[in-house]
Amino acid sequence: MTGYDAYKKIRAGATLLGLYSAIIFHGPEVINKIKEDLAFYLKKDGFKNVNEAIGADMKKPAQGQQ
Repeated sequence: MTGYDAYKKIRAGATLLGLYSAIIFHGPEVINKIKEDLAFYLKKDGFKNVNEAIGADMKKPAQGQQ
């Protein structure tokens, strides 16, 4: 899992992410990389914290609807 993967899942509504496999295959340092990447994407899209991003993609009206 990458920080971008985590970000996409959070935007889709995830409130919990499984990191066990990432830690096993890439070591515990992967956690810091995911945190750094996640902070980058949150800031890039104007979110102040993770809570603001949870479900953000689900909150958009469907195209043609308002």
